This record gives sequence, C-alpha cells and structure tokens, in this order.
Amino acid sequence: MKKGGFCQFYSNLYWGKNVKKRTLVKWKLYTGSGQFNIYCVTRAMGDNDQLDIIHCAFLRQPYYRKHPVLIYGIASSYEEAVDIVLRISQEASNIGMDGRLVDYLLTQE
Repeated sequence: MKKGGFCQFYSNLYWGKNVKKRTLVKWKLYTGSGQFNIYCVTRAMGDNDQLDIIHCAFLRQPYYRKHPVLIYGIASSYEEAVDIVLRISQEASNIGMDGRLVDYLLTQE
C-alpha cells in the first residue's frame, strides 16, 4: 500500500466562510481523521460531471489511500460547498470559460 494521504489539495484552495482552524482541517483530511461538518469540493468521478460535493467521511475509504482525490474547496456545510461551486462558476464565467469549471481550475493552478 502506498504511504501518503487520502487527498491532495489544490494550490489555490477555496475555503468556506465558517471553516475554523484551517491547518488542522487540512491535516485531518490528509490523514483520514474524522470530522463531522466538513464537505469537500472535488473533481467528479464520472465523465458527465465536473465537480462533486462529498462529505469528508467518504474520503476515509481505503481506495483513497492508493488513489488520493484532488480537493478544490473545503466547507463547513453542504450549503457552503454549493457556494464554493457557485464562486468557481462565476470566476470561470468572468474570464469567458462558461461551463468549463475543471479547465478553469487547471489554468489557475
């Protein structure tokens, strides 16, 4: 089994307004420790979608130890995670990349 974390973080990570102790939250996500109110915005697993919003408990599965997921945003509630996706969408739209969220995030890295 590959040593390492359960996730990787986007270089310009998006944060929800109510997330406290950001360094601790990142460390817990990386090591797979439990957290109750943390949702992550990640790249979608399927080909038909672009971004997923998942609860952090989903990342504790052994699959993610071998295949770490890239986290674009961290929120303290599902509604905050939706706001992050809307913010990403608005930023992409502002530079003319309507509907191409993942492409926009890759250009910003």
